[in-house]
Amino acid sequence: MSQVVTALPIHTVAVIGAGEAGRSFALACACAGFHVVLEDVMPANLRKAEADFADMSGRAGPGCLELVATVEDAVRNADIVFDFVPDELESKLEIFSMIDRMAPPKTIMCTPSDALSITDLASCVYRPERCFAVRGGLAPVVAQVGEALRLLYPAGIDECLIPVVIDFLGKQGRIAQAEIDPDVPMLVKNLVQDAKSPTAISGARN
Repeated sequence: MSQVVTALPIHTVAVIGAGEAGRSFALACACAGFHVVLEDVMPANLRKAEADFADMSGRAGPGCLELVATVEDAVRNADIVFDFVPDELESKLEIFSMIDRMAPPKTIMCTPSDALSITDLASCVYRPERCFAVRGGLAPVVAQVGEALRLLYPAGIDECLIPVVIDFLGKQGRIAQAEIDPDVPMLVKNLVQDAKSPTAISGARN
């Protein structure tokens, strides 16, 4: 059962994955004034992020960029976590499980995904009420006026967190529109179908 945690302002942002998309998002967060902890297992990716941040230091805001090599170090004090692992169910479930296990109860889990149901991902962690998916791309910042990101959430979300995440994205110049997950949750659907299958019913009777 998940702990009841009050919604708090976002100060520390963990970004998992320092590839092009993750690096760009991390730098945008730092420029917006947040303390960003960027993780990657590849030292070359972290060195690139460090160089990019140094190049933009003249126009950066009061934020800072910290580089770490483990997910545990990245999420230890995070108010919100964004992962930039491949948009595939197995990869997302693995990183969601790691973050859920290692991050403090206050941490909001947010994943960019154009393909997966946030209801499915949230159903596999102990804090489903603190899970969001962002659809529409986080890097680069949405350029067209009026074009918005979709901030998707599962049923049972802590509604106090919705304006917190929208405000966080807004401080980077991003527009977000929140809506309940419209996708068919395949994991939940498969579990129900499996439970109703003749094999499962037969097994239950034996």
